[in-house]
Amino acid sequence: MKIEMVDLKGQYIKIKEEINIEIRQVLDDAQFIGGAQVKEFSSELARYMTAGNVITCANGTDALQIALMALNLERGDEVILPAFTYAATAEVVALLGLVPVLADVSPDSFNIETTNLPQLISERTKVIMPVHLYGQSAEMESVQDLARRYGLKVIEDNAQSIGADYTFSNGNSKRCGTIGDIGCTSFFPSKNLGCFGDGGALFTEDDELAERLRMIANHGQRLKYKHDIVGCNSRLDTIQAAILRIKLSYLDSYIAARREASRLYRELLSDIEEVVLPAESQRSTHVYHQFTIRCQRRDELKEFLHNKGVPSMVYYPIPIHRQRAFSDIAVIRGDLSVAERLCEEVLSLPMHTELTADQQVFIADNIRKFYR
Repeated sequence: MKIEMVDLKGQYIKIKEEINIEIRQVLDDAQFIGGAQVKEFSSELARYMTAGNVITCANGTDALQIALMALNLERGDEVILPAFTYAATAEVVALLGLVPVLADVSPDSFNIETTNLPQLISERTKVIMPVHLYGQSAEMESVQDLARRYGLKVIEDNAQSIGADYTFSNGNSKRCGTIGDIGCTSFFPSKNLGCFGDGGALFTEDDELAERLRMIANHGQRLKYKHDIVGCNSRLDTIQAAILRIKLSYLDSYIAARREASRLYRELLSDIEEVVLPAESQRSTHVYHQFTIRCQRRDELKEFLHNKGVPSMVYYPIPIHRQRAFSDIAVIRGDLSVAERLCEEVLSLPMHTELTADQQVFIADNIRKFYR
């Protein structure tokens, strides 16, 4: 069986009839924008996330931009975010005339390193934007403490970690994406909860802020043709909401399958000295959007695996401050050596709900062959 990096077709086949019934219902109703399924999905997602408010939108990048727009920031205000992340996190900051201030990341969790954050704060700093990378939470207790101390807002980029839980030192737990002032997620097809196109959502406990987020996502209007603020057009369409309703009911089983695959990878790869397995935070559960190793001779290994029929991906090969688009925009106030080193060492192996044990054995055997 061909090994896929992400097997979306195999996942679809298992729930094909349920999905097709929902899509046919939307087609029969012909309510393609703002249909009942959008509201139903929002309510069901709010229950799953234990979130006070869910605001759906067109994609995860829009979610981040809408969150920033809702905070009444001024051009030149600064947003702290990790240097090791997908470009969208920094992109929305730059698009709004804000300044991305880059933080280094932990070599273990790959998430923003909180110990050095105070030195990045200036009088223009307004927001910290941690990214819950690969499937587990950033160190949110430290982020929240710092935000309270300096009067900052926190926007969580939770595009990769929906369903993960973070536990505070007092024993209380919260879903990733519901800890800061605003949480953002993506329903891109390859995500743990993915639709069949683009989609996204925002989470907040603040009812007044939620109303502002809804208005921004809907052209700045509370009532039709009454535009109180400048907004944008960012909607989750009804077909995608219908698909997501079905897939949300399977999300916990999808997460369980990914965790079982990660357990087997650890067992199979534990004896290879040249491979560093992904760390699991003591504070966060891990939903394994990616199974990302650090390895020696990464590019050679990637090519070797490709020739053996094993796909792999590098998330991410270039840190934000080395990207041409941000070279004159991003601000650096500290060392970013971990982010730079990770870009040379990380390799994500196939990880999805349809991955079989035999496929994982084949993958591990070929990694072992490469290093021997």
